[in-house]
Amino acid sequence: MNAIRATRPQAAAKPIRWAADAVATMREGARLRLDYSVQSLWRVDRLIEEIRREGAPYAAVETVLRGFGAYAGEVVVRRTGAEWWVTGGDHWIRTPDGRLWDPIDEARRCYLGDGSLRLLCREAAG
Repeated sequence: MNAIRATRPQAAAKPIRWAADAVATMREGARLRLDYSVQSLWRVDRLIEEIRREGAPYAAVETVLRGFGAYAGEVVVRRTGAEWWVTGGDHWIRTPDGRLWDPIDEARRCYLGDGSLRLLCREAAG
């Protein structure tokens, strides 16, 4: 168990940075303030929908989507006490009840029209 605990902060480093980059980009580029609240995920879902409707190729928005997913994961982490985990290069969050969530993949699903970061947070928070 101690070895697992020692690796958790390292697992969180990248998604925390991706989330912070998304917050900064939205503040500077779109003049949108993301404050790590559950309510802010409504705005993120709408932004992803707008990007999808504009027809941006996935390759052009992949990094933005990763940032939005990491941001949603951080909202869940801060709301529930969840922790970031990394397996095989994929970043997940594990809520205190032991469930695993993939907010980065959920952001990709939102872009494809079949996901919601707001609903993922609501479900993860119980």
